[in-house]
Amino acid sequence: MLVPKRVKYRRVHRGHMRGEAKGGRTVAFGDYGLQSLENNWITNRQIEAARIAITRYMKRGGKVWIKIFPQKSYTSKGVGVRMGNGKGAPEGWVAPTKRGT
Repeated sequence: MLVPKRVKYRRVHRGHMRGEAKGGRTVAFGDYGLQSLENNWITNRQIEAARIAITRYMKRGGKVWIKIFPQKSYTSKGVGVRMGNGKGAPEGWVAPTKRGT
């Protein structure tokens, strides 16, 4: 599972993802690549599930490079917790990907 070793701040702002990706639009390694069609967050679990599915399909026929890394944490409050009382605990990690990455 992809997780940062150490971060300066555990809880970060959500931020905005507008427009298209500036770089990383071409295939750097190998012959094929996946490209995102929308701006969205991809979780570390989704990245790992995609990696497993692709490697199972290829068997021993190739190599997989993952060029995105989940460096941003997302938080959620527990079930039944009232509103207020600060931001929730970190729940997982996401990689913000823009359209065209």
